[in-house]
Amino acid sequence: MSSVHKLQKCAVSPTGKHSASIMFLHGSGDTGLGLRDWVRGVSTPDFTFPHIKVIYPTAPARPYTPMRGALSHVWFDRHQISPECPEHLESVEAASASLSAVIQDEVRAGVPRQRMIIGGFSMGGAMALHLACRHHPDVAGVFALSSFLNKDSVVYQAVQERAGVGRCVPELLQCHGSADQLVLPRWGEDTSRLLQRAGLPSSFHSFPGLHHQLAPAEMELLRSWVLSKLPQD
Repeated sequence: MSSVHKLQKCAVSPTGKHSASIMFLHGSGDTGLGLRDWVRGVSTPDFTFPHIKVIYPTAPARPYTPMRGALSHVWFDRHQISPECPEHLESVEAASASLSAVIQDEVRAGVPRQRMIIGGFSMGGAMALHLACRHHPDVAGVFALSSFLNKDSVVYQAVQERAGVGRCVPELLQCHGSADQLVLPRWGEDTSRLLQRAGLPSSFHSFPGLHHQLAPAEMELLRSWVLSKLPQD
């Protein structure tokens, strides 16, 4: 993996004994704190748990090609916002190394990877799929909200290779708004179909009228899914 960049992050501690963790990755141009505030604004009740820590890391600012090289808080670069273009794997791997260090901090704190979930919104969802399916397939699950993978993503191959020999792969929860004009619904649907074909157990949920945003019903579904994967001891 590439050299490790220590990430800034904010975290919401559990109200009781800490026995599980969620890493929730923001979309392009956002920050961990920005996502935390957004989640709090749309979740009723708040996205907190008695036993689960929720971690919101911030991607370091880097030149971003779709913004003509301007600095932005993005997990990786991409040539254009399209499922057709090749992935920028050098920047994906750099982010994977930095996020893996956050996971290792949780392991040192006594939380095994089997008691962790990785997920994200938009670009954060794509990054979560790379991280969980390629580098930490033993996590309890992965979620992707309003997100997609590139058509020829290396994630599909990684899942197929593991599933083909009976090795563990994480379960996926994927959500998408039917009115999303930034990440078109068919991109998310194609991602779900290709991941299922590769052997990833997953469910896809469409939210009518939802644009490129989080929604209360979506967060309620996510909360229920999280608790099914990370029950309280």
